[in-house]
Order: sequence, then structure tokens, then C-alpha cells
Amino acid sequence: MEKIVIIPTYNEKDNIASIIQAVFSLNQGYHILVIDDGSPDGTAEIVKQLIQSFTNKLFLEERKGKLGLGTAYIHGFKWCLNKGYQYIFEMDADFSHDPSDLERLYAACKNDGAQVAVGSRYVKGGQTENWPWDRQLYSRGGALYTKMLTWMPVQDPTAGFVCYKREVLEAINFDMISFVGYAFQIEMKFASWKLGFIIKEVPIIFRDRKIGVSKMNKGIIKEGVLGVISIQWQSMFKNYRKRVKAT
Repeated sequence: MEKIVIIPTYNEKDNIASIIQAVFSLNQGYHILVIDDGSPDGTAEIVKQLIQSFTNKLFLEERKGKLGLGTAYIHGFKWCLNKGYQYIFEMDADFSHDPSDLERLYAACKNDGAQVAVGSRYVKGGQTENWPWDRQLYSRGGALYTKMLTWMPVQDPTAGFVCYKREVLEAINFDMISFVGYAFQIEMKFASWKLGFIIKEVPIIFRDRKIGVSKMNKGIIKEGVLGVISIQWQSMFKNYRKRVKAT
């Protein structure tokens, strides 16, 4: 078992079947793990039906309650490591990430020396489509703010389209990753960087969702702003690398 895509879901019944079909239609050996946070719209039931058609390729983990993006991914990371996967991907369910770009992230890790490959909106060739001005402002401003405070050499630190090599996730103490939204994505990259892993950004086009409701809210933005300060404070005045390294 080599490649698996983790897709966290909450009320994604209108997207989940299509995104699963799109990944499998690549015919590149991807498996999929859906982490559903008790979606009341029946997202998990749709996945259960599809599992019958994609035996041993599609998996579902159900959690009780909306527990947050970060904990969903950490749950998925642990599951994938336990099953022996070598390349573990993060991807949204709403087609804001193009499934065909999975191969470009994979190639960056498999062939081009990356240990973490980030689907980036803010490197040359990357862009966003159909975003309102306020979301553009939050995202670009957040990326610049993060880079200025942390000095991390990543242009799109809040990106959620990522490929991790197994060795990276094995090296991180997940108990020390405490954030759930934008700050989770930032801290995972920051921890990877501080542990000495090679991060490469791959330009992508990020398209705003056409179906369903965005999970973005003021709480997530606030967590991102305060989380960056917390991460950098710990890095400057505590032994962050030692604390975040798995033993």
C-alpha cells in the first residue's frame, strides 16, 4: 500500500460521491480514507454505499460530533501510518483541490526530493478562482503574516492540499499539535520544517466550492492569527523541536 488521500467531511453529501469517483478515475493506485464528523446530512451513508463498489480502496472512519479539521487529519494520519501507507495526502471534499493535481504532489515527493509537497496558491503558476475579495484578503494577508512572524520559507502556509511522506508524520508528536483550523495547517508545516524535512511548493489553481457551504468562520481566522504567535513564541523561547519530535 503506497498512496492514500484523507478527506475530512462534515455535511458534504452533494460532493462526496463525485470527489471519490474523481480520485479513483485517475487509475493511479490511490486509496481514500474519509473522516466524517457525524454529518447530519448523510455523508457517511453515501460513503458506506460506495465502499461496496471500492472494496479495499475506500475506507470510512466515523466520529461523533464536529471535532475539527486538525483532529480529523491527525486521526487519519495515525490510521494511515498503522496501515503502512507511504504517501499520505490531505485534500478537501469540495473540488477546491483538483484531484488531477494529486499526481503532481506525489511526483514532487517521489521523484523531486520533497518530503512534504504543498499545493500552493501563492508561488509562480498558482492562483485562486472565484474567491470574494474578503477571502482573498484573509488568505493572502494570513500567508504574509505567517511568513513574517515564523520566517518559515513557505509561501502558502495555510494550504490544505498536501502530500506527506511517511517519515515526516512518523517524526511528529501529534499530541503537541493543538490547533484545528488554519493554524493546524500552519503548525504541521512549521513542525515539518523545524524537524529538518524538505518542503516544496507545487503551483495549483484553487477554485472556490460550487456546491455546499464553506466551513470558514471568524473563529478559524482568530485561531490562525493567535496560533501563529503561539507557535513562534514556543519556537523562540522553548525547545520546540524537541517538544514536537516523536520519541
